[in-house]
Amino acid sequence: MAKKETLPMNIDLNDMEPGSNIIYSNEVVSIIAGVAATEVEGIAGMVNVPNSGLLGKNRNVTKGVKVEIGTQEASVDLYVTVEYGKPIQKAAHEAQEAVRKAIEEMTGLHVVRVDVHVQGVSFEKENKALDAGAQHAVLEPAEAETPLVEAAEETPVQEPVAEEQPAVEAPAEA
Repeated sequence: MAKKETLPMNIDLNDMEPGSNIIYSNEVVSIIAGVAATEVEGIAGMVNVPNSGLLGKNRNVTKGVKVEIGTQEASVDLYVTVEYGKPIQKAAHEAQEAVRKAIEEMTGLHVVRVDVHVQGVSFEKENKALDAGAQHAVLEPAEAETPLVEAAEETPVQEPVAEEQPAVEAPAEA
């Protein structure tokens, strides 16, 4: 833990040599944005971006993220699915802020825009909750043998005795 405490919290970028630059690859910024977006409550996941061009080993983290980087600025497009029941506008706004803050703090790049493209709604948590409820509703085998309503003691039932009635004869045809 002592090692973390000795790291500088703020770096003065003015101490850099004049004419030197730090260049970030699109994948680095995409990873930062992807991790920040998926940590937001209400964001169920990311959706494949058409023509993103990122096919590296971190594809699952960068899925749904498209970035454009300049020398001092970055812009991000997020393609997300939102959890059902969560306010979409709130989740999207929180994702924008989380991504902007993460990129600016980690890279020093100014994020000019974070566009969130909501591509769908996920019912995965709802389905899991329903499945969990259904599993609790299943009775154990021992419970299934005990009747839910106790039957009253059985008493012998006497069947009514049919009284003999005089046979009715059909009138003879004349």
